Amino acid sequence: MAKVNTTFQTADYLVCASTLLVACGIGVFHACTGGRQRTSAEFLLADRNMSPFPVAVSLVASFISAITFLGTPAENYTQGCMYWLYAISYIFVGLWTSRCFIPIFYRLHVTSAFEYLELRFNKVLRICGMLTFFLQMIIYMGIVIYAPALALSAVTGLHLWGSVVAIGLVCTFYTTIGGMKAVLWTDVFQVTIMISGFLALIIAGSMRMGGIGKVWEVAEAGGRIDFFNFDPDPTVRHTFWSVVIGGTFTWSAVYCVNQAQVQRYLTCGREPVAQFALFLAVVGMVIVVSLACLAGLVMYANYAGCDPFTLGYVDSSDQLVPYFLMDLFHESPGLPGLLVSAVFSAALSTVSSGLNSLAAVTGEDIVKTISPDIEEEKYTKITKALAAGYGILCIGMAFVASLLGDVLQAALSIFGMIGGPLLGLFSLGIFFPWANSKGALTGLICGLVFSFWIGIGAQFYPPPNPNKPLLSIDNCPNVTEASLNATFYMTTELPYTMAKEPERPHVAQLYAVSYAWYSAIAWLTVIGTGLIASFATGYTEPSEVDPRLLCPVVDAMYCCLPEKWKGPLRCGAKKYEPGDDQEKVVTMKETEEYKSEQDGQGAFSQVVTDGDPPAYDEAVDQLTKL
Repeated sequence: MAKVNTTFQTADYLVCASTLLVACGIGVFHACTGGRQRTSAEFLLADRNMSPFPVAVSLVASFISAITFLGTPAENYTQGCMYWLYAISYIFVGLWTSRCFIPIFYRLHVTSAFEYLELRFNKVLRICGMLTFFLQMIIYMGIVIYAPALALSAVTGLHLWGSVVAIGLVCTFYTTIGGMKAVLWTDVFQVTIMISGFLALIIAGSMRMGGIGKVWEVAEAGGRIDFFNFDPDPTVRHTFWSVVIGGTFTWSAVYCVNQAQVQRYLTCGREPVAQFALFLAVVGMVIVVSLACLAGLVMYANYAGCDPFTLGYVDSSDQLVPYFLMDLFHESPGLPGLLVSAVFSAALSTVSSGLNSLAAVTGEDIVKTISPDIEEEKYTKITKALAAGYGILCIGMAFVASLLGDVLQAALSIFGMIGGPLLGLFSLGIFFPWANSKGALTGLICGLVFSFWIGIGAQFYPPPNPNKPLLSIDNCPNVTEASLNATFYMTTELPYTMAKEPERPHVAQLYAVSYAWYSAIAWLTVIGTGLIASFATGYTEPSEVDPRLLCPVVDAMYCCLPEKWKGPLRCGAKKYEPGDDQEKVVTMKETEEYKSEQDGQGAFSQVVTDGDPPAYDEAVDQLTKL
């Protein structure tokens, strides 16, 4: 197999440029229509009146875009399709999020998820949670900017860092001027391109092999079809338990408490609409991960007899997908450009959601804390400036991402190391009424220290990873040249390396734990140490905790039980009644905003009930009572 010509033609560049222009155009459209992004409610929350479909698509796009497009097919190519079982974990994540977390955020009528931490514990915990989120998102967005730039560099010869800057600036532009509405609708456009890309790879690659049945047969013969590894050893990289159970905790850190996702739930305006959007998102996530895994198997079947990695045609596993698409479509001008656009367009959606959420958190948790009476117009301008600033910062963080190696494992490891403790902090407050602020802070610190200890240690002493059978080069046209290349590349640091393992110290056994367990380990560390510290320093009486801040498991998961059984299972906590908080969030400022915007351009903040906006007269009556 001769190396594929990966040079872009003029038509390919035009298609790539068109996708960027469409994203910018959506941003300009929403900057010039509706309320023209003149209020923070519109810029950050799309006036809380979005329909479930764009929100669901955005939930899918936010965290499994470019990482999925590049990393998941490569994972299935080199390691087999055990990763496919993450689809099961998405279902559990959807149930847990919709039943336990979304109701909490709607009861409190928050903009920043970390407002919950101040209400449940204190302001210190709110700031700590916010800083943890900052660390997670800035590093993660560096990865998803770098990943598509890597793809562009591999297939076009375009300068890698020129691609990083171009992608980052386009994303920053349409996010800053178009707000949340632009973010949501560009996500719809970009996910459409991404799914089209997967389908093109699967259909064309299967046709070359003689059908999907032949693809499955070749993959099975190569040991890539493996769904039933039930080994309980936590050091095995992917097993049924690590992917399904560990994956549930990993993705819960994303969909339960991550501000980027919480903000999308809140754009729906009503709790049932947000829950329906999440249901659609779970279906979409299962479809996308299935397409990504199937694309990896198709790629494996095509290269099982002449592996481009072993031949040295690509430098890392993350370049396999762009190489494969150029192999399939290099004679079809414009089509390679469209498929490469699927990679970096999907990354744009992820980064844009991150920028908007970072701006929201900074505005709500820092700016309004410093200046609670800030004018609405000034506050909106500040949040836009923050979004632009974070965009520039994330371009710089792409350099750090270039040092992390495998983009898929790097992304999921970050979710586990940082997202896991954050999930544990929220879980400690929501499910354990005895927790106090000292215990919560202790748990968060212990969770972060322990998870970073394992994660960083694994970089110095990588866990052993028995590989699937090496891909053959027997069917390559030039066997002599291929053999020479293989001799060189198999002695370097490749996924198929057979180099002797260096001697490992005893503590390195801890670092051998699969990255899939990082989030679960961090969650257990936060819960365990948090409860111990809470009881040691004087636990909180469950009856004293505002029931709006709690979600007893018995109410969320066993709602059909009779009340006489559920009462004792709440462990002394009060039962939440939906009507308890109807009078708690209407303020004179909100009423004045509504009165000044009766032309329909603005949106009155909603009372914390089912999410329905009250009439102006009702608001006045409630203020009178207060």
